[in-house]
Amino acid sequence: QVQLVESGGGLVQPGGSLRLSCAASGFTLGYYAIGWFRQAPGKEREGVSCSSSSGTKTYYADSVKGRFTISRDNAKKTVYLQMNSLKPEDTAVYYCARYWGYSCPQEPVGFGSWGQGTQVTVSS
Repeated sequence: QVQLVESGGGLVQPGGSLRLSCAASGFTLGYYAIGWFRQAPGKEREGVSCSSSSGTKTYYADSVKGRFTISRDNAKKTVYLQMNSLKPEDTAVYYCARYWGYSCPQEPVGFGSWGQGTQVTVSS
């Protein structure tokens, strides 16, 4: 069955870095856009980044532009989110999800097959 599994979260000091991984199984990763989302306590889930199926087009929320980088290795069936210059407001559970098409949507809707999430905590 279709499955996405996130990993790589943890506790990091402000200004630090983490790389999240999203391992895909049960489908051909190279056919689908993949998005990263996050949800902080008491807040709604928000879209963070999206990669087209080939990885040639990427999109970022304004809050993470210049700090986060999404990439993918379709052969390894994995999508990554490199997070640099982390801030306390980046603290959240991070999820990856599959879009139904190969291009990222203009709005972060239409995603499914959510992973279980990985906790990122930015604190000194």
